[in-house]
Amino acid sequence: MLTPPEDTRGGAVGTRSGIIAAMASPLVAALLLSSQAALPPALLAVVPRPVRIERGEGAFVLGPATRLRADASLRRTAELLQEELRRATGWSFPLLDSFAPADPGAPEIRLRIDRSLAGLGSEGYRLTSTPGGVEISAAAAAGAFYGVQTLRQLLPPELLRKAKTPGVRWEIPAVRVEDRPRFSWRGSHLDVARHFMPKRAVLDHIDLMALHKLDVFHWHLTDDQGWRIEIRKYPRLTEVGSRRRESQLGRDEEKGDGTPHGGFYTQDDVREVVRYAAERFVTVVPEIEMPGHAQAILAAYPDLGNTPAPVEVWTRWGISERVLSVDERTIAFLTDVLAEVVDLFPSTYVHVGGDEVPPAEWEASPAARERMREVGARSPEELHSWLMGRVGAFLASKGRRLVGWDEILDGGPPPPGAVVMSWRPAKGGLEAVRAGLDVVMAPTTHTYLDYYQSKEPGEPLAIGGFLPLETVYAFEPVPPELEGGERTSCILGAQAQLWTEFLATPEAVQYMAWPRLAALAEVVWSPRESRDLADFRARLAPHLRRLDALGVRHGS
Repeated sequence: MLTPPEDTRGGAVGTRSGIIAAMASPLVAALLLSSQAALPPALLAVVPRPVRIERGEGAFVLGPATRLRADASLRRTAELLQEELRRATGWSFPLLDSFAPADPGAPEIRLRIDRSLAGLGSEGYRLTSTPGGVEISAAAAAGAFYGVQTLRQLLPPELLRKAKTPGVRWEIPAVRVEDRPRFSWRGSHLDVARHFMPKRAVLDHIDLMALHKLDVFHWHLTDDQGWRIEIRKYPRLTEVGSRRRESQLGRDEEKGDGTPHGGFYTQDDVREVVRYAAERFVTVVPEIEMPGHAQAILAAYPDLGNTPAPVEVWTRWGISERVLSVDERTIAFLTDVLAEVVDLFPSTYVHVGGDEVPPAEWEASPAARERMREVGARSPEELHSWLMGRVGAFLASKGRRLVGWDEILDGGPPPPGAVVMSWRPAKGGLEAVRAGLDVVMAPTTHTYLDYYQSKEPGEPLAIGGFLPLETVYAFEPVPPELEGGERTSCILGAQAQLWTEFLATPEAVQYMAWPRLAALAEVVWSPRESRDLADFRARLAPHLRRLDALGVRHGS
């Protein structure tokens, strides 16, 4: 994952029909979508683009008398909206229960559950705005939350500022929206091992994900260069493994910057992040790397390695040759760690890495060679597959599913129920789908946001590669080889990757993420047939004002 291509501008996209979950005939949907394109972008610049959106006459104007009304199951979503409206306008926006006496003349924003909308799925919603009020209805709470995200984007961008903004006409254009996502896994990955990100920055990233209807936060917590999560049974993981004495200086592998770097999240921090994300319908998927990318572990517990030679937390980028052993004591360590992880993260999915495992230490280790003979492994790749099977069985015993980068396919079938994250273009995803495995598409060609987004002078140093906005937007998660419908239901969705070797601050992460992550959000949410780069760019211009209001440092 750390070796970028020289240039990825030419990502070809295949054609495919029939994937859109339409809520109207193709003719009606086309008319509604074309009517949106004819409107001034500032009015209906919703990102990602809804399946159907139709402009009405007039607008609903918020005022001091405007109230909120919500079903009990939607109260937290309503409270989040209330907090934002109060901060921006200074008005109170009292929140009423759905069963409170109705006042037909009162201006209201209403959130309600409507089981008749089950055809839109658990994440779909209907939003109706008229001069008299706004109603957001959905079959489930997640859908109502996503309806609120659309409502936030229909309001002036000043809504998103962190302080009251006087002099704004707080109006919502009259519209009718029916919407639902194309994919269930709409992910954003963030590496905090190479450079630690403060908890507040993680929460801010989750807020931005929610605004764009992204729903999986892949939190890369451990690597050669740092261990970032408290494990109480093994305190040296954070006492030793969370700190390195310096970092590589730019691209020069021979030079360090001389500056210590460290940080980790306590278990209370993790619980706070998971709770915060859940309120925004974002699932946090932790990644605990194994058996490679493990030098921070070995710095803390050298007896878990294949050689007694001590190591420090790695100070350079790239792939360390040091890997975990396959001894029973190492497997016990891994299951102990994962036992604490599953107690912290309610996600069905637990990512265990499994990528870029150099074979040299296993090939040279008498213990590893003996283990290969015991389990009938003919190569290091097969030994790796055996280890993933042991870890996968443990996770399954806890009701969880193993997720791994696509190298988990290289030594044989992965554990039952495993999810393959395909980062090597086409290869892993196609192989996994054809084996009937669930897949998340994450190819370097279209989703690695640590690559350069521009060739203009002055761009900050990046790991390499070239991934402009239009290439991200052109991404099609369903490979053209599967156009005939061959097991396409196995493709859960896609996600963007933010590796932080060259992203040392939250501001650097934001700059590389946005607006390219907005383009990826549209890829995984909106119908493929409605995607249009010119239309996206027209909506993006006013959307960048929202990011500005939030104080986000972004590209263009």
